[in-house]
Amino acid sequence: MGTSLQLLRARQPGQVRTSVASRADSWGCGFLARCRQLTWGARWAGRRSGGGGSPLPPPIIWENPPLPPASVGPGVSALLAPGTGCALPGLAACLTSSAFLRAGLWAAALAQEPEYSYGCAEGSCYPATGDLLIGRASQLFASSTCGLHRPEPYCIVSHLQDKKCFTCNSQFPFHETLNYDSHLIENVVTTFAPNRLKLWWQSENGLENVTLQLDLEAEFHFTHLIMTFKTFRPAAMLIERSSDFGKTWKVYRYFAYDCENSFPGVSTGPMKKVDDIICDSRYSDIEPSTEGEVIYRALDPAFRIEDPYSPRIQNLLKITNLRISFTKLHTLGDNLLDSRMEIKEKYYYAIYDMVVRGNCFCYGHASECAPVDGFNEEVEGMVHGHCMCRHNTKGLNCELCLDFYHDLPWRPAEGRHSNACKKCNCNGHSIQCHFDMAVYMATGNTSGGVCDDCQHNTMGRNCEQCKPFYFQHPEREIRDPNICERKSCNCDPLGSQNGGICDRYTDFSAGLIAGQCRCKLFVEGERCDLCKEGFYGLSADNPLGCQSCACNPLGTLPGGNPCDSETGSCYCKRLATGKHCEQCLPEHWGLSNDMDGCRPCDCYQGGLHSCNHSLTELHCICSRSAQGVSIVERQYSQDRTPSWTGVGFVRVPEGAYLEFYIDNIPYSMEYDVVIRYEPQLPDHWEKAVITVSRPGKIPTSSRCGNTVPDDDNQTVSLSPGSRYVVLPRPVCFEKGLNYTVRLELSQYSSFDTEVESPYTLIDSLVLMPYCKSLDIFTVGGSGEDVVTNSAWETFQRYRCLENSRSVVKTPMTDVCKNIIFSISALLHETALSCQCNPQGSLSSVCDSNGGQCQCRPNVVGRRCDRCTPGTFGFGPNGCKSCECHLQGSVSSFCHPETGQCYCFHGVYGRQCDRCLPGYWGFPNCQPCQCNGHTDDCDPYTGECLNCRDSTMGHNCERCLGGYYGDPVLGSGDHCRPCPCPDGPESGRQFASSCYQDPITLQIVCVCNVGYIGSRCDECASGFFGDPEETSGVCQPCQCNNNIDMTDPGACDKQSGKCLKCLYQTEGENCQLCKYGYYGHALQQDCRKCVCNYLGTVREHCNSSEDCQCEKTTGQCQCLPNVTGQNCDRCAPNTWRLASGTGCELCECDVARSFEPSCNEFTGQCQCMPGFGGRTCRECQEFFWGDPNVACQACDCDPRGIQTPQCNRSTGLCVCKEGVEGPRCDKCTRGYSGIFPDCAPCHQCFALWDVIISELTNRTQRFLERAKILKISGVSGPYQQTINTMEEKLNEIKSILAQNPAAEPLKNIGNLFEELTADVTEKMAEIEDKLSVIALKSNNTDTHLRALETDAERLIAEQLDLISAGALDSITKYFQMSLEAEERVNASTVHPDSLVELSAQTRQEVEDLISEQEAQFKAKQEEQSRLLDELAGKLQSLDLSEVTCGTPSGASCADSECGGLNCRTDEGEKKCGGPGCEGLVTVAHGTALTRISVVLFDIGMDGLLILSTVRLPCCICAIVEDSADLDSIEAVANEVLKMKMPGSPQQLQTLTEDIRERVESLSDVEIILQQSAGDIARAEMLLDEANKASAKDVKVTAAIVKEALEEAEKAQNAAEKAIKQAEEDIRGTQDLLTSFFSLFPADLESTYENNQKVLEDKAKQLVELEETVRSLLQAISQKVAVYSTCL
Repeated sequence: MGTSLQLLRARQPGQVRTSVASRADSWGCGFLARCRQLTWGARWAGRRSGGGGSPLPPPIIWENPPLPPASVGPGVSALLAPGTGCALPGLAACLTSSAFLRAGLWAAALAQEPEYSYGCAEGSCYPATGDLLIGRASQLFASSTCGLHRPEPYCIVSHLQDKKCFTCNSQFPFHETLNYDSHLIENVVTTFAPNRLKLWWQSENGLENVTLQLDLEAEFHFTHLIMTFKTFRPAAMLIERSSDFGKTWKVYRYFAYDCENSFPGVSTGPMKKVDDIICDSRYSDIEPSTEGEVIYRALDPAFRIEDPYSPRIQNLLKITNLRISFTKLHTLGDNLLDSRMEIKEKYYYAIYDMVVRGNCFCYGHASECAPVDGFNEEVEGMVHGHCMCRHNTKGLNCELCLDFYHDLPWRPAEGRHSNACKKCNCNGHSIQCHFDMAVYMATGNTSGGVCDDCQHNTMGRNCEQCKPFYFQHPEREIRDPNICERKSCNCDPLGSQNGGICDRYTDFSAGLIAGQCRCKLFVEGERCDLCKEGFYGLSADNPLGCQSCACNPLGTLPGGNPCDSETGSCYCKRLATGKHCEQCLPEHWGLSNDMDGCRPCDCYQGGLHSCNHSLTELHCICSRSAQGVSIVERQYSQDRTPSWTGVGFVRVPEGAYLEFYIDNIPYSMEYDVVIRYEPQLPDHWEKAVITVSRPGKIPTSSRCGNTVPDDDNQTVSLSPGSRYVVLPRPVCFEKGLNYTVRLELSQYSSFDTEVESPYTLIDSLVLMPYCKSLDIFTVGGSGEDVVTNSAWETFQRYRCLENSRSVVKTPMTDVCKNIIFSISALLHETALSCQCNPQGSLSSVCDSNGGQCQCRPNVVGRRCDRCTPGTFGFGPNGCKSCECHLQGSVSSFCHPETGQCYCFHGVYGRQCDRCLPGYWGFPNCQPCQCNGHTDDCDPYTGECLNCRDSTMGHNCERCLGGYYGDPVLGSGDHCRPCPCPDGPESGRQFASSCYQDPITLQIVCVCNVGYIGSRCDECASGFFGDPEETSGVCQPCQCNNNIDMTDPGACDKQSGKCLKCLYQTEGENCQLCKYGYYGHALQQDCRKCVCNYLGTVREHCNSSEDCQCEKTTGQCQCLPNVTGQNCDRCAPNTWRLASGTGCELCECDVARSFEPSCNEFTGQCQCMPGFGGRTCRECQEFFWGDPNVACQACDCDPRGIQTPQCNRSTGLCVCKEGVEGPRCDKCTRGYSGIFPDCAPCHQCFALWDVIISELTNRTQRFLERAKILKISGVSGPYQQTINTMEEKLNEIKSILAQNPAAEPLKNIGNLFEELTADVTEKMAEIEDKLSVIALKSNNTDTHLRALETDAERLIAEQLDLISAGALDSITKYFQMSLEAEERVNASTVHPDSLVELSAQTRQEVEDLISEQEAQFKAKQEEQSRLLDELAGKLQSLDLSEVTCGTPSGASCADSECGGLNCRTDEGEKKCGGPGCEGLVTVAHGTALTRISVVLFDIGMDGLLILSTVRLPCCICAIVEDSADLDSIEAVANEVLKMKMPGSPQQLQTLTEDIRERVESLSDVEIILQQSAGDIARAEMLLDEANKASAKDVKVTAAIVKEALEEAEKAQNAAEKAIKQAEEDIRGTQDLLTSFFSLFPADLESTYENNQKVLEDKAKQLVELEETVRSLLQAISQKVAVYSTCL
């Protein structure tokens, strides 16, 4: 018998335990409506774990399992309805037996995915599921077991009258006869023994926290758990799992009668996600008291599982350990009040059996499992844990790929996709590999295997390359162990790529030839040991091999290598020089393409001796220069004014000099020498020397007769912030003489600088008339003593000379224009002619100031007679820009007439913008390298064009396809036809190319696709034909790409017949799909026929998994009334595909249904209102009766029914347990309370009820017999017998009367009469006896009635006793016990109980007191000391001394200065006065008497108000030694309430108040007289100050300063007092804060309010301080103003 069939517990008749109706409903017929709609059918058949490769569903278990048939025998299987996954043995009844329900749970469970299953060969496969406990009893552990160490008693809770107790002795395993009291945990494992009720596990008495744990040896898929309890189910428990062998645990679910109290904080549902953790109350009720079940399913069927291998789902299903923790017992409450051991003996956990349903977890890669190593126990029905892996996987759970099967990443199998691990392709050179995700992604997710430890001198991801210094033999297969040969490449590592490694294989398309050296970019030669032409310095460090000679093509000899390949020195033309031939020889210029490179200078020999070494133009140097001087040309910009005057600047380095030749002095006089320059360095050029060389000795009578030698030798410095400098002294020049002026830049800086080779740019040397000596500016004198007139002052004021000194001019004022015009006329003795060039100028008129003509575009010069630098073509339209190519020309300048730019070697064109013919790579033009096989190349890429001599390639360096040889120039070889076999022009050429092996000198052919052999004269694998014949060719085998083209035996090489078809194809050309497959064979798309075995004609199926379908469409041959491509659904108006014979008609009642169709699984028709049943021939739902007559609504009380549907025939309602009545509206016998709150009576009721029922039945039988005797008399019971006898006698009489022989029978008649008489006599006696019996019966009846009355009275008394006495007492005290238990738990046991909280609070208070006691005492003493010091400071604080000058301790009568509270005899305020040093007296002594009086009165007013109105008693109180905090706080509050005036209106009011108070002051006249004297003295001082000198003002200022210093002292004293007050307030606040932390909460709030008030007052005091400071500052400012006015 299969495992799943054996799971049906064997029971004797009458032993079937009925489960709770609610569970039966939810798992019975109601399940059919919730089954997931699937499109396939499967067999529910018993299979052993690992048996036969059964195509069972994947490990996502459908948790509401199908119901098995009502009776299942050996070998019998129930078919599942396709589309539902539900077993449909019949819809007439739903099983409620818990045994059958468990069997249904244990049956083969269905999954949601994948849709189809084909077995391991065609896709995913899964082992069968079973009970994980079977065979693992030794791996199941319990933390508590009764009688484990010694026998222990226990009792049954239901035996109240006659207490029945037993003994538990679990020291030895269970034995039916020897040790039947053993209750070890192994007893819960299902054994299918007939004595199952005698086996159970039991915990110790009264122990609540008990744990059961199952430790598995491998990973398993867990689906559900079922536990059947012998006692009450736990009041609280939880289920946990571990997937790491017990290292970490996660909760599956909580179960509790009261979730809120047992597991606070845990949600009670409903679940929103499949992995939500909730607390469930369904399985924790106290009923039933025995055989209650707890069922947990890992996956709730309400959630659809899209991805069964997602981490969330795997987290739920994958387990290595399972733990069930019981945390609370169900009791009747008596244990709360009575803790005796006999009470605890009734409460314990006990489990009949436990089922942990699951299967071996293999990720869809195995259909069977074997024992794990070390767990070799073979037990019938055991689910083993070691997967027998398929799909090239390995591991306990098939979680790894087999070694050398890593070309694809490991993945779980899914549906039709096996996701099998793929073997690595190492071409036979390795047996090890690993998977690399980066490689896998780079190949487009097709291959990720990387071979390890390649052999046979190979390397690479697939061992497809040869190692360095090995090359691939072209005639050997890639799998040949000798594919890589060692060859001395002899490549020079300096010039070779990859350190001298040669080409490892041949690939003409990539330019690779096995064994050939691969040179760096600028290296050539067979060994890559030579630099190419134009390069030198072969080096391993240079990635290009050699470096460019960088020879200037204009100065280098053409043809051949332009430089030495070792040193890089260029071979220069005759008149060129330099390492790169970039310079001309001395006295030469114009580096060009001339044969000699440069041209001699053509300067006037009678002039100076040298010329400019310009590369492009001849500039005869009329000024001599030292070594290193060069011209820096500048090109004009259209949008900027040039800062130079000629073609550019002269670059003059330190120590060099320039000589200027002057021959055009217009007027004999002194000239300012101006040097125009452009600084290049950040510091001053310290020393520039100007030396004037005269033609001879100066005559004394000449204009320059007064010149001294120092005038001709002057030194200046060049500032970096200027562009010109003027010599300090003018120099005299005479008209008609020639001069040489030498400018030497002798020293840049006298300090050490980091500047190497300092230089500057010199523009020009300018001689400007020394205008001050001209007659138009002088009125007398000479030399330095010349006397100038107002014109000179005007000339200087407008700075007319500065504008003329700079190259860049600014607009000149009319004044300057007129004066300069006069100077020019004086010097030249007339106006000068414009002489504007008619072609270069716009008109003949020039600027009257300077003579500048208006030039055309790109034309410069005063006369507009030359092109600007960088332009050419002087003419009527101006000059045109050279536009020389920046990279192809030597400079941006061109020939001024032709516009020809000066090109580099190999570049030509007017603008030097392209290469010469035969050159390429502009702007770095170089000769075409075509090995002599063509003269032209692409001007941009250098690729040779129109290669001759059967060559090809970028440099014509390779032979054409079909030719071999070395066409490289200098190799001595050329291209020849390949003999493969007969040459390119023969018609029998089957090779794309060939080459000559450099070792064997044999010709190696590179065959075309489809050909092999040394001469390509054989057909390759996958091809057929006869290439030996003329015009014979090899053709691909016509197998529609359904063979392995690398397999030599895939097709016949002669006929082309396909022999080894792939991809499930067959046929001569592999053009058909195999049997059982359909699709398009030509597209490699043959798919397995998917036919529902239940709906397919049996003749077309070899098995349930192997059916034949239509070859193209995949349509299966369906049974009658079955449709669909897979024959998986019924035709319209039919149902019941599961029958296996076709679908049956719906047979819906035409008159009572909406349509003839019905549900294809249940057959339910869509009934019209008022009708119901499957075919609508019955009353509608919730009605009963005959629909042909009348249907009546079910009249059921919804509060007491199990289902709204009543019995369709009788209308009787289906009541809940404990409810009865036709309408289910009253409590049934054995239940108490008022409907619908029907509660079961106490268990003792059942015992009394049995006794009373037996008595009632016996009494009723006696009453019925008595009634019969009363009605029929004594003979009543025999009346029928008597009647029968009379009938027989009458019959005999009639027979005798009719008989002729009657006469002789008279004697017989007489005898009969006698007999009758005797019988009558006997009957009379019997009657008498019966009368006596009847009398006795009456007496008995009377006695029975009395007995019945007594019985009824006794029953009533007992019932009254029970109801009024024991029952009420039991119920009452039971309820009280429950309440007491809750209260006790709430107050003592629970963590948040009052007792616990009180204890915690008490402990915290005691700890706090212990910690704070010493600190409190220390703080109290410190605060007491601070209060004493504060009181002393307050007593010693005397404002009268600071303000009025009253001596300390003096009273008002003793002191002449008075005090703040002192008054005269007339009642006037008395403070200060003559001889007093207080603030009042000091204020009276300054010039600010009036302001001081105002401030004084303000202070006095505040103090008077403080002392007279609000605080007299308070101040008196706080100065005493016994002043308390309240008094001090009151005074502080009053002080803080004082406000200073802030607005103008308040100040005006205060001023008027001050006036009134001044008028009321005593000694007003004296004060006025003093004030008048002070005023008079101030006026006198003012007059004296107006007359006095600065010394007097200083004395007065000193007096004022002293007064201010006194005021500042007073201000500082006030600020110190304020700060002291602030500190005192802060100390008081700190003291109060420390007190608050120790006082109770009710006082703390009061002190917090007071503290807030103090903080507000402190802020007001700060604001007051700021106001005082601002007033004092204003006073200081006004005093300062006053002092300046003095």
